[in-house]
Amino acid sequence: MLKRILTLAAASGLLALAVTAAGPLHAQATRESAAASRPGPPGPRADGHYASPHPVSNRPFFGDTHLHTCASADAYDSGNRELTAADAFRFAMGEEVTAHNGMRVRLKQPLDFLIVTDHAEYLGGFPLLGHKDPRVIETTVGRRWAAIMDEGVPGKLIMEFGRNMTNPDPAYRLPQSVQTSIWREQIETADRFYRPRRFTTFPGYEWSSTPQGNNLHRVVIFRDSAERVGRILPFSAQDSSDPEDLWAFLRRYEEQTGGEVIAIPHNGNISNGQMFLPTTRAGAPFTRDYAEQRARWEPVVEVTQVKGDGETHPSLSPADEFADFERWDRMNISGTAPTEPWMFRYEYARAALAEGLRHEATLGVNPFRFGMIGSSDIHTSLSTVTEDRYFGKFPDSEPGPERVHNRMARVLQENWELGASGLAAVWAPENTREAIFAAFKRREVYGTTGSRIMLRFFGGWDYAAQDVERPDYAEIGYAKGVPMGGVLVKGPAGRAPHFLMVAARDPDEANLDRVQIIKGWLDAKAATHEKIYDVALSDGRRVDPKTGKAPPVGSTVDVKNATYTNAIGAAELTAVWTDPDFDASKPAFYYVRVLEIPKPRWTAYDAKYFGTKMPEHVPMVVQDRAYSSPIWYEP
Repeated sequence: MLKRILTLAAASGLLALAVTAAGPLHAQATRESAAASRPGPPGPRADGHYASPHPVSNRPFFGDTHLHTCASADAYDSGNRELTAADAFRFAMGEEVTAHNGMRVRLKQPLDFLIVTDHAEYLGGFPLLGHKDPRVIETTVGRRWAAIMDEGVPGKLIMEFGRNMTNPDPAYRLPQSVQTSIWREQIETADRFYRPRRFTTFPGYEWSSTPQGNNLHRVVIFRDSAERVGRILPFSAQDSSDPEDLWAFLRRYEEQTGGEVIAIPHNGNISNGQMFLPTTRAGAPFTRDYAEQRARWEPVVEVTQVKGDGETHPSLSPADEFADFERWDRMNISGTAPTEPWMFRYEYARAALAEGLRHEATLGVNPFRFGMIGSSDIHTSLSTVTEDRYFGKFPDSEPGPERVHNRMARVLQENWELGASGLAAVWAPENTREAIFAAFKRREVYGTTGSRIMLRFFGGWDYAAQDVERPDYAEIGYAKGVPMGGVLVKGPAGRAPHFLMVAARDPDEANLDRVQIIKGWLDAKAATHEKIYDVALSDGRRVDPKTGKAPPVGSTVDVKNATYTNAIGAAELTAVWTDPDFDASKPAFYYVRVLEIPKPRWTAYDAKYFGTKMPEHVPMVVQDRAYSSPIWYEP
């Protein structure tokens, strides 16, 4: 089976970074992702769920759905003055690009897809300002920006952006003609670099709602070409900071153009309890219509990226020994208000999935039935996400002896707090816009914190233990059940659901420690619960029946030399697992978490390469991981 899974890994390509001027050197290889051409994806079934047209032919594709270039105001003011969307696409495809610090860099293996998602607010305005373009300089807001830029005060221009990114006053907006010109250039660039079945791009942008400094940002992704997407202008936070207004815009787009579009929330962990709050922005309780709209337009959530991991929090999951991972939990995104303990429940994906069950019990619709992905949110135009090749989030966090002590974008946390995360993985029959977009809509996606871990997950009622050992296990998985992102309805009387899972290491990265099932459910009193099951362990370990815990996998990490070995762990872990605590009357969700063995964090590589002395509180070891989208059980 390992050979079968590693064949898939080779077909999709492995992410690595080669630095050809300074920095760690790695062997360079380029390989195209290829797949046979197949018919496009279907529409939704009568029950509203999406199914794959050729599920057995689905293959994994890895990409980044959240990346910023110099066209984003915060990226530009923090030093990304020249690297455009075209540079971002060229780099993601495997071409060499010169970074802001002068290093010539390229990926050892290209991405399969990339979406450039520059902020809609002042999109492309700062680069035009820097080039003294009269279309900006001669406007009210342009003159204001120019005066601030001439002062030369570090960070002042980005603070102006932050204060006015939700300001609806026309005096603080670029003229519509300028917005149209910039938007057309952005989406036409995405079209120009689209290579069906080899490298996929999508038009997209980021809606940057930040009410009271709290993060409600969404990435907006269009399935369509520039010809169709160019009929609208991006809906920005200056139009409205309310997600319901964004969804109304998305609905108008589809009605008026016949296209397709989705929104992807991210960084609930710095929303100060606002991302998954049980009320609308206006403070009203959820209605069925609200729940339907949210589930319709937001089928996927980005749960891991450089600004912290959003799966769960130690205070929400005290029995979870792996809950404390790349935590950002002290304040909101703007740093203007501390995070209070009650807020965590409405910030993290696992708690939101549980809250979704509660909403569904009263509304009949689950507003938080979302799949899970990772992406980078990098602002350098260069999508790099592995620990040993992490290239930073902003120009001042690109490789250098002092980067760990810098403060990102001059306003937020120190750079050592940045995680290298992450990647979005999709199961699709081919590397095209139609196939990948359909995978997002049916939630057959998963996220990783950087490594290209291979992960498949199926749920059904009839899987046998030997099914996972068969070469056609995927065909069996689809035939007998549903993949990640799917829904199980009540099965045969007296039978518990079975789950089939296959995980394999990224051949360029660390071995696997374990595979876990995370279960959440709703009891008869509408209280939510969670439980973690170790379903596959490396190195012959067993769960202690007294403690319910597995012994640690150990560590081969040499922090001083920034090395580790794969002498422990497993290249592949598989399981068919039956829920021993199943109650057919209780709605539930299940998702898989795969953990690698410990390896050096990017800070350890910096300490070794640059001789940087790290403060004692800086983490030097990491266990990267993957999160599948859930499978839901409905009584």
